[in-house]
Amino acid sequence: QVQLVESGGGLVQAGGSLRLSCAASGRTFSSYAMGWFRQAPGKGREFVAAINWSGRSTYYADSVKGRFTISRDNAKNTVYLQMNSLKPEDTAVYYCAADRFFSVGSSWSPDYWGQGTQVTVSS
Repeated sequence: QVQLVESGGGLVQAGGSLRLSCAASGRTFSSYAMGWFRQAPGKGREFVAAINWSGRSTYYADSVKGRFTISRDNAKNTVYLQMNSLKPEDTAVYYCAADRFFSVGSSWSPDYWGQGTQVTVSS
């Protein structure tokens, strides 16, 4: 069982940056692949980024590639999403997720999810 708590969301102007954090409970965090997803109002869930258990493999949606960076600190049971050059279309609730198996894309359905953190980018 893994419990995930996101933090770091907020309101930022276009072009600005935010760093999201996701703190995980449990002593087996390092064995889980982690991902970030987002959901904008009236839209479906969208895959954003994923990272494997060691942090050596990462994958990004085309919409955020080159602007967002996913990373993890297994000693702190935390995964991060550094978001730079934010655009109004990045506005969404961002969710952290964990799964035993590394996968990518919106078809990936991780077993564990956080409660989400709101990111709002003003133009």
